[in-house]
Amino acid sequence: MDQTLAIDAFAALAHETRLSVFRLLVQRGPSGTPAMEVGRLLDLKPSTLSGHLSALKRAGLVTAERKHREILYAPNLGAVNGLVTFLLQDCCGGDATACAGLVVAP
Repeated sequence: MDQTLAIDAFAALAHETRLSVFRLLVQRGPSGTPAMEVGRLLDLKPSTLSGHLSALKRAGLVTAERKHREILYAPNLGAVNGLVTFLLQDCCGGDATACAGLVVAP
């Protein structure tokens, strides 16, 4: 992940509702959650939720898959891993022992 993509991801997550939506999707897992279910669980109006899901999708943090009449949203775990790796790529100047306990990509 490059700096521009990381900034886009952080910008998308820098909103209380979008962060709540993203955390819910991570909790629910990669199989996806219908948009209407996300709205119900977080008590969001469909029009409001749509904008937040679109922002997360544009930032590459979630995926959307149409299944019949509903759209399932899921966290893009590869993008999340890329974001964490971007943040930690130069952790402790490369001293793996100093970074013990942090999640660092192999």
